[in-house]
Amino acid sequence: MRLMISFAALFLSVVLLQLSSGGVGPLDALSGLTLDFTKSEVGLLGSAHFLGFFIGCWWAPRAMGSVGHSRAFAAFTATGAIGLLAHMLIIDPYAWALMRVASGLCVAGCYTVIEAWLQSKVTNETRGRAMGTYRSVDMGASLVAQLMIGVLEPASYVSYNLLALLCCASIIPLTLTTARPPDTPSAPRLRPMLAITRSPLAAAGVIVAGLNSAAFRMVGPVYGQEVGLRPDQIGIFLAAFVAGGALAQVPSGWLADKYDRRWVLIWLSIAAIISSVFTVFSATGGTTMVLLGAAVFGFTTFPIYSVAAAHAHDFASSEERVELSAALMFWYAVGAIASPLGASKLMEAFGPTALFMLMAVGHAVLVVFGLTRMRARSTPKKRTSYVYAPRTSFTIGRLLRRHRDRK
Repeated sequence: MRLMISFAALFLSVVLLQLSSGGVGPLDALSGLTLDFTKSEVGLLGSAHFLGFFIGCWWAPRAMGSVGHSRAFAAFTATGAIGLLAHMLIIDPYAWALMRVASGLCVAGCYTVIEAWLQSKVTNETRGRAMGTYRSVDMGASLVAQLMIGVLEPASYVSYNLLALLCCASIIPLTLTTARPPDTPSAPRLRPMLAITRSPLAAAGVIVAGLNSAAFRMVGPVYGQEVGLRPDQIGIFLAAFVAGGALAQVPSGWLADKYDRRWVLIWLSIAAIISSVFTVFSATGGTTMVLLGAAVFGFTTFPIYSVAAAHAHDFASSEERVELSAALMFWYAVGAIASPLGASKLMEAFGPTALFMLMAVGHAVLVVFGLTRMRARSTPKKRTSYVYAPRTSFTIGRLLRRHRDRK
């Protein structure tokens, strides 16, 4: 209990940051449509966010090493707040794309600081409880953030100002905490080819995971509007996706530890194809069916990153775990940067159902590649334990390394 109390400031900062950053994606999508942006321009905003996210993942460890945790967190938060406040000053999709780069940088940088702080304070005995609480807090705030779209008016200065206020407020708990900041970390090297040499299937899996998450979160509001959902229902639609993913973590982790992870990835992808088709047909079945389709899609796609990451770590040494996590994040970002723009262009050409057809094709490719890799080599006898891996920063690799090395 004392440990959880000592982390209260960090958890409060996480909640406020998630409420701000989780709300800007759907708000931008609906605001763009209100301002007559094309679907491709709305998709560009999502791609720009993940470009900034990747830059933040790379830069944040170096910033912490230069100025410390609290100052780095304040700098990243200020960057995000500036990006939010500038939205209604310049009504232009390409200017908004630059602002979304700032927002993505803020998210990655702030989460890197928080995770680095957490990982330096917990012990092997308290790590599971601390990280479990952290994930629950983050996921809960993410659900609330999606629902906020029902009360935020699109293309309104007040809406963006509210999100900016929440972003700025996230500075207060962390900077005023009396807990001593941890020592500054050393930055991991970025070696993208490490993931491919250790597990080509894992690299492909995280690319598909990036395609799923980014396309759904950033272009999903456009899909929701085109199938007839109201703004408040679009928030529930996005929240159903997150809730489905949260429910999938325990059963998918059990399967990934009990069976060959390549088969788990393959069957998850087959389930994702089925759920994509189900979601397409549910668009004509009323609001309840659309929301159910989002939950099922989240249930089948959310665990793919964690299962792929666990499979990659099965072939890595303890010294490679941090850099392997960074390499997996690189390939996740490749999928995440490309998918919102690509999905929006397909929706312009073929209608809203093209969003899920794109993701179904991605999973079909992953199934074929997975079956091919099954014949290339056998799975290792000694495997790492499945760990839910938040796709927020390279520093999560240090958490995974300590957790696995004590097994």
